[in-house]
Amino acid sequence: MDTVTRRRFLVASGVVGAGALVAGATSRSWLDLIAAGLRDPRAADAKILVLLTMYGGNDGLGTVVPYADPAYRTARPHLAYSENEVLRLGDDLGLNPAMKGLHALWGDKKLAIIRGVGYPKPDHSHFRSMDIWQSGSPDAPVHTGWLGRWLDALPHDPLRAVSLGPVLPPLLAGSRGAGSTIPLKAGPIGRLTLPDGALRSGLSALARPAPGEPAMQAAAAVANADLFTVAGRMGSAVNGGAGAADPKRAQGELAAQLDIVARCITSGAPTRVYAVSLGGFDTHADEKDTQSRLLGEVDAAVSAFLAAVGRHPAGASVVLAAYSEFGRRVGANASDGTDHGTAGVMFVAGSPVRGGFYGEQPSLSRLDQGDLHVSTDFRSVYGELLHKVLDTEPGRVLAGSAADRPLGFL
Repeated sequence: MDTVTRRRFLVASGVVGAGALVAGATSRSWLDLIAAGLRDPRAADAKILVLLTMYGGNDGLGTVVPYADPAYRTARPHLAYSENEVLRLGDDLGLNPAMKGLHALWGDKKLAIIRGVGYPKPDHSHFRSMDIWQSGSPDAPVHTGWLGRWLDALPHDPLRAVSLGPVLPPLLAGSRGAGSTIPLKAGPIGRLTLPDGALRSGLSALARPAPGEPAMQAAAAVANADLFTVAGRMGSAVNGGAGAADPKRAQGELAAQLDIVARCITSGAPTRVYAVSLGGFDTHADEKDTQSRLLGEVDAAVSAFLAAVGRHPAGASVVLAAYSEFGRRVGANASDGTDHGTAGVMFVAGSPVRGGFYGEQPSLSRLDQGDLHVSTDFRSVYGELLHKVLDTEPGRVLAGSAADRPLGFL
């Protein structure tokens, strides 16, 4: 099975302007990692957005299950969950059995489930659809990410938005700057440590601007100064999370990312946006077990993360949103999987969230050539996150009227 991963998408997306390849530890890569300068620390009452990308096209009908709809079992008899298997939500819907932690959040009214999410004229290509979600522009291709444009409107700050992983996702690429990345790989590159002795003194000297120097030289000086700032402000949190060994060996990939995010948040890092991800959701064959395993990993990681930050005062300001580039087709294929579809489901969780269902549940009997009809434009979700979490008017970042139609989950 050709599993779509985060790295495959990022390489294919061709986001060169923000310099996505950071793990190579070249001067260019470090400049990309610290593309903006730190000016002001995060305010104590500022909300924090954690954006989880589930690469590959997560099957919404296997996540929020319409178990009581006869058309559901008819369309996918070997993939369907029974009423006794799902975790009841109400409205004849249930969560995948692997998502006990999120089910508890639902009971605490800290989980919003947004149904029928997509965009007009859906595209079944992983790369085009993910490009649309990450750019926030279904109508025309653009070369910036929606959070990159948010960064463009703010003062220079390399820590305002951070992606966990070796490459910068397109959603954090702006036209004038970009977010930073924190690699999880063990070793000096992944641990945000600076050299000692003469090499450290040399780097420090390069960080001091000189009057009358060329613009590129001045930019390099700022970038080197940023490196010292990042290492000083976030090094202890990141190094404490990663440890001496690869954290992914001791825990799941997503859990390792969110563990570092929790450490950064509770240590007072000035970051307002964190991007994390998990791949493998391209379930063309043997979907039931594969998706259940992946959703179990999401559930365990997200639940542990929200519990960890919830024990700290900063937890009252944390909002986590999870999305995938599309859902799957309603009918199962011959390999007990599902093919690329359209509308999917989003989760938004955290203390500031007003739990409940949002958006209309797509009909299983009124389809668009085998696909679900989109009932909720994803820009309405992004718009609410921009307004309520990032204190930004949606129209400054997103085009289209949907961005100005809040759903009310915050």
